[in-house]
Amino acid sequence: MHLLYDRERHTRTRGVMFIPDLFLFLVVYILVNMSVFFCYGHDKIKAKKNLWRTPENLLLFIAFLGPFGAWSGMQVFRHKTQKIKFYLVPLFALLHGVLLSRTLVLSL
Repeated sequence: MHLLYDRERHTRTRGVMFIPDLFLFLVVYILVNMSVFFCYGHDKIKAKKNLWRTPENLLLFIAFLGPFGAWSGMQVFRHKTQKIKFYLVPLFALLHGVLLSRTLVLSL
């Protein structure tokens, strides 16, 4: 059984990504979410020390890019969980979940 990727066998159809492209996308996506998680933790540490903080709009923007990391960071660090506008983060995660599942299903 040949375990290496055969580019000739897998062709790009209807905008579906090649399998290596999908792997690279998932690796980058996980790294983005991990970075967002640590940004929320870093902001919580700064809040406890009463130092300069990351603006809330920037936290929301990076939450849109990496909602799973943001949501996890909010829960683990108990950070921004009471702010009304941060209720958008679970909605971002839901949107990303739908888009990711659609991408994964179409790529197989």
